[in-house]
Amino acid sequence: MSEALKELGTHIELKRSDCVLAWDVTHDELNVDVTPSNIVGLIEFLKSDPTCKFSTLVDITGVDYPERGKRFDVVYHLLSMYQNQRIRLRVSIREDDMVPSIIDVHPSANWFEREVFDMFGILFTGHPDLRRILTDYGFRGYPLRKDFPTTGYTEVRYDEAQKRVVYEPVSLVQEYRQFDFMSPWEGAEYILPGDEKQEAK
Repeated sequence: MSEALKELGTHIELKRSDCVLAWDVTHDELNVDVTPSNIVGLIEFLKSDPTCKFSTLVDITGVDYPERGKRFDVVYHLLSMYQNQRIRLRVSIREDDMVPSIIDVHPSANWFEREVFDMFGILFTGHPDLRRILTDYGFRGYPLRKDFPTTGYTEVRYDEAQKRVVYEPVSLVQEYRQFDFMSPWEGAEYILPGDEKQEAK
């Protein structure tokens, strides 16, 4: 399988050198790094080329690398049921960059792109209805960014007196705890069954 994917990677690079920045086969999966401006053209090629026939868009997602200049990767997963192969495309962009929508090639990209926008704040140009899809109206921030607080900014609850849902700033009833991932038994003053074996070593 790995050899077939290497042949496929070489074929795509030769045919679309304008799009492909780099490619590799890792864990029997073909990964292709693509220039953002040419993502639509490459996906059209992958869908129509007889060697590829990647006719199924499986998923689009984002990955956040806050320490990088190009902070986000937009990742596309495609499937060729004809060739029984999968491919992963990666587009690296800066925080304020926009990515062309691929809805004209794969209409199913509509909700995937909305989800990436909702979770990461990545904008897709040419999308007909780019609005939040998982979070509520008026939601602040992008939950899958690494700098989004784990508690969020607001909490939602039903107020029995007002007979409606109310939004309030997050207030923790106890001080927020930072976990150091040490053993829960460290510092305990009692010995658990089996602990004597550790001391005997």
